[in-house]
Amino acid sequence: MYIYKWPAGKQNGTGIVTQHSECEVEGGGISSYAGKHGGAAKSLEGCMKHALKEIPTSRQHQTPLCLGATAGMRLLNIVNQTESERVLQEVETKLRSYPFLFKGASILSGQAEGAYGWVTVNYLLENFVKYGFVGQWLNPGRTTIGALDLGGASTQITFQTSQELENQDNLMKLTLYGQTYTLYTHSFLCYGQDQFIRKLLAHLIK
Repeated sequence: MYIYKWPAGKQNGTGIVTQHSECEVEGGGISSYAGKHGGAAKSLEGCMKHALKEIPTSRQHQTPLCLGATAGMRLLNIVNQTESERVLQEVETKLRSYPFLFKGASILSGQAEGAYGWVTVNYLLENFVKYGFVGQWLNPGRTTIGALDLGGASTQITFQTSQELENQDNLMKLTLYGQTYTLYTHSFLCYGQDQFIRKLLAHLIK
């Protein structure tokens, strides 16, 4: 869980965001609680208590709260959609019980996950916006870099492109700090580290 903060004003239509704190959720991802009723919701309690301490009480009701599930839940949704929906409903009910501005619990598409990772990398490298010595935010005029994200159940690759794409599902446009970026983004489900180890073990057993 990550807690961010940002000023009310925006820079060319996009906020300037800084990370305030983070908390490691105990156990596996929420998909690991398939068939274990109550487990997914309980796993979030520790970090939600952390959020209650970190965020001033006067700000909690206007602090957006959302959960974005990744490839583990995408796989569970393919294998057992009913259980996937139950886990999501369970964590949604839990998160709604806190005094934050709940925005939803959903399974991110592989393309969205890849694009968000690309934004993060380039934002931290100050490729979008940079605080200049004159005391204001400036466009640094830098080119962006691609992002390769090796997760547990999938791998995402995302980069800026000017080429026409055959598969429009791999195309995403984002407008950040007054500039529009055209991205190629693709997610390779079952090519994450955990899934690769499972394939390797199955191969060794055979």
